[in-house]
Amino acid sequence: MTAASTETATFAAGCFWGVEATFRQLPGVLSTRVGYTGGTLDQPTYKAVCTDRTGHAEAVEVTFDPARLSYDALLGVFWENHDPTQVNQQGPDVGTQYRSAIFYHSGAQRAAAEASKVAIERTGRFKRAIATQIVPAETFWAAEDYHQQYLEKRGLSSCHIG
Repeated sequence: MTAASTETATFAAGCFWGVEATFRQLPGVLSTRVGYTGGTLDQPTYKAVCTDRTGHAEAVEVTFDPARLSYDALLGVFWENHDPTQVNQQGPDVGTQYRSAIFYHSGAQRAAAEASKVAIERTGRFKRAIATQIVPAETFWAAEDYHQQYLEKRGLSSCHIG
């Protein structure tokens, strides 16, 4: 498969372990990486990001085949698998690293993300305002190896809060 037949999407939706596991299960997803993006520190570590002083979000970088899986479908999975109304947290995880964000890689992704946000707001599903940031993708720093496919390595399918 050539690079021209793949695209990259980057999402932050709380703790990256469960977010990665959710995206990895989708047909058309070729690979995922968990890591840190949107902050000010070069080469951030988990320990540094957890101080809530680097500005990074725990995020998942998704490489996908757009002929098999659309970016719009990825956006649908993103919205369905976290609470986008929570500011700087998901469930008991609190801090800017747990914020809801879509990091777009192209103008088309930006337009799709903005349209999907408007659409989800119009459904009335959420009683509070959507807090999800839609911002340009920045340097993505891969998390430490032990975080990659964390749940799969432990025989778990998810860690989502019900």
